[in-house]
Amino acid sequence: MSRLGNLGARLYRGEVGYDFIGKRKIWYGVSILITITAILGLAVSGLNMGIEFKGGAVFTTDTKAKVSVSQAHEDAVAASGHEAIVQELGNGGLRIQITEVDTAKADQIKTQLSEDLGIPEAKINADLVGPSWGEQIANKAWAGLGIFMVLVVIYLAIAFEWRMAIAALIALIHDITITVGVYALVGFEVTPGTVIGLLTILGYSLYDTVVVFDSLKEGTKGITKQTRWTYSEIANRSINGTLVRSINTTVVALLPVAGLLFIGGGVLGAGMLNDISLSLFVGLAAGAYSSIFIATPLVADLKEREPQIKALKKRILAKRAAAAAKGESVEDERDDRADDDFDEDGETAGTVVGQRRQPGGHGRTPRNRR
Repeated sequence: MSRLGNLGARLYRGEVGYDFIGKRKIWYGVSILITITAILGLAVSGLNMGIEFKGGAVFTTDTKAKVSVSQAHEDAVAASGHEAIVQELGNGGLRIQITEVDTAKADQIKTQLSEDLGIPEAKINADLVGPSWGEQIANKAWAGLGIFMVLVVIYLAIAFEWRMAIAALIALIHDITITVGVYALVGFEVTPGTVIGLLTILGYSLYDTVVVFDSLKEGTKGITKQTRWTYSEIANRSINGTLVRSINTTVVALLPVAGLLFIGGGVLGAGMLNDISLSLFVGLAAGAYSSIFIATPLVADLKEREPQIKALKKRILAKRAAAAAKGESVEDERDDRADDDFDEDGETAGTVVGQRRQPGGHGRTPRNRR
């Protein structure tokens, strides 16, 4: 078995683990700091909306211009009085985008570009793009996002419980906010491809979250009938048990997206790939982070406010304190016994004696549902 696979098996069995729940305030602080930075970036810099949302003109040439791309950019800005985006096409021609340009202004710019680029005016194709199309896409995207959020909350509330639904919703908002904030800070153009990328990352983020929730739901069946594990400790085991799987899934998803972003958009200069690849890259990373460090810890916080769960934790801590005073270890009150000791950080360590019993009273180690 590989080293990573061996680690995953030990995490799943509870032999090793990181105390995600116990250190949740640290990760809450990190998330709040990142979110505030993203909001400030959005408020100060704003989003660089593409031509599809602002409207404008797109000029394309069939033949190679006599000037460089940087010089063509300067000529386009001088001719239009607006910021321009210039890209070199595969045939050597140029694609020049200029926002907020009407028909009359587009004709003047076309004539001026013909002189500056050294290309006959007939060889320059001008297309006008109205802002209404981009506005329709944005409105439909917002409507789709709202419907998606409502359906997610309803499904999770029915399949699991309302606390998990609330936690998942907060995690999704967290992911979207960070992704949009990165766009504002980096200054990448927001296009319909960006909107598609934002909607796509919601599914990835929710997928990882639901896997952990499913493990948590299975592990907490009949939790009040035992006095060995608190809800937070079971939640922590659920995260550790699916940690390697979540990392593997995220890395496999990020590799092709990174190829699009850094090689396709950065090295090869295919700028249009950046529109969707940046939102996917940031969103996938943020989704994996929120599933582990935000969603499940939030569920534990909400759940341990319940009177029954709060009373259970009080009984367990009292039992451990009494056992420690007598110099005894807390034994499982069932036939199957496991030699598990909880350290000061709430981490689980121990050597399996016979067959390990998982939290929730299962007689054998259950398989995580996929």
